[in-house]
Amino acid sequence: MMKPRARDLGIKLPGTPGPLNAITDVAGVEVGFTTLIADAPHVARTGVTAILPRPRADLFNPVWSGQFNLNGNGEMTGAHWINEAGWFTGPITITNTFSIGRAHHATVQWMAEHFGQLERGEQFILPVAAETFDGWLNDIARFHVTEAHVMAAIDAAAPGSVAEGNVGGGTGMIAYEFKGGTGTASRRVQIDGAEFTVGALVQANHGLRPWLTIAGVPVGQMMPEGCFRSAEQGSIIGIIATDAPLLPSQLQRLARRAGMGIGRAGTPSGNNSGDLFLAFSTANDQGRAPEPRRYSMECLGNDTLDPVFLAVVEAIDEAVLNAMVAAETMTGRDGRVVQAIDHARLRAIFGG
Repeated sequence: MMKPRARDLGIKLPGTPGPLNAITDVAGVEVGFTTLIADAPHVARTGVTAILPRPRADLFNPVWSGQFNLNGNGEMTGAHWINEAGWFTGPITITNTFSIGRAHHATVQWMAEHFGQLERGEQFILPVAAETFDGWLNDIARFHVTEAHVMAAIDAAAPGSVAEGNVGGGTGMIAYEFKGGTGTASRRVQIDGAEFTVGALVQANHGLRPWLTIAGVPVGQMMPEGCFRSAEQGSIIGIIATDAPLLPSQLQRLARRAGMGIGRAGTPSGNNSGDLFLAFSTANDQGRAPEPRRYSMECLGNDTLDPVFLAVVEAIDEAVLNAMVAAETMTGRDGRVVQAIDHARLRAIFGG
């Protein structure tokens, strides 16, 4: 049974989504999860999310990309090379803060097992692994995530509908002091008679309740029950995919617009928040690494990009809302409880 999403509660959101309203509306993109929930011998509320930017046989084909840190209290590996060269190879993984090293290591191992150039030491990979902190609900210092869990998430990646809420790396995450987690959304855009898709996936673990604004309504101030923080202590990872042909510099501009997307819900990107964003394009596939001696590429002109920028803002905003709407109340370590956002009250506010 599919969980309700933000639009199902009567929240009026702008833009035209793709058929799944998910990052997987971008052809070739797949998502997989490993979700870890246990109470003994230690409390586990964590997991791994894997995003495959290309079909798995083509994961050693560089993907054009751009990266941006709105606030840098977090980690996304591979960012230095993306900022230098404008591309990355392999799956993207998202997990908890203490497990990012295992996610990185396991991704390299998975790629080496599938691509002989890496196994033979003839080529390199600098994978993208990102994190947010789930230590409020998860006994994070017990290091529940193993390399096998990371590889299982990669192996589980598939096209189609994407699970949301308390799944994968988002299992133990909190957004605006409601239960948060994994969320996704997409937009279709028309440029000079051609249609392109922009998709977003977030691991939402950020924000304070009084900040929360949904479709312009100060919902957080209307629903103050259950607040438990005096300062922001979370982060958000946002991954943006598109089939529009874009240069790395243009993709970095898309990644910057993700900050405006989370700003729509009210966050100022607090000092303690790691708000890290990556945008990639599936277009202009140049084949398997190493890079060719010369490139031949198509790209949209900068003057055509406003609809794409707006699509990023809208998709990121809706992905955060979808993460919160799909999430369920969770009891974690030390008996701590984080409530899910109340669907009935949202319906009453928005007339759903």
